[in-house]
Amino acid sequence: MELKIRLVEEKDFAQWLRLRKFLWDQLTEEEHLEEMRGIYHNPETQLVLVAELENGKIVGFLEASIRPFAEDCLTDRVGYLEGWFVEPEFRKKGIGRALVEEAEEWARSHGCTEMASDSEVGNELSIIVHSRLGYTETSCLIHWRKEL
Repeated sequence: MELKIRLVEEKDFAQWLRLRKFLWDQLTEEEHLEEMRGIYHNPETQLVLVAELENGKIVGFLEASIRPFAEDCLTDRVGYLEGWFVEPEFRKKGIGRALVEEAEEWARSHGCTEMASDSEVGNELSIIVHSRLGYTETSCLIHWRKEL
């Protein structure tokens, strides 16, 4: 399987959107597109990588950013894995690891010495994958909200 990890391009928006909807299914298409445009037009602090097969099909993506703060981190410039997704039939082939390693290198090249991420309580797959990639759980939060 020939696979290329590369930066997202405008021509990839439809495929990026398709995969993004699997990861963040609570957002409307317009909300996704608004976020995608904001991410795409801020390459100094935002990164989107895609995993592309030789036939042009994108089977995975990763979004990362540089944040001034991340929970339990010690610096004020932290690389952050905002989210990543690989289509189920392409998992366990090293694609997720390749995406994350490329994002970590990007963060390093932008002066970061830490990388952080999050996952929802109960998302066992995310917890396992983060652990396999060398990430250490630092805390567990439940966020609360009340409409006034």
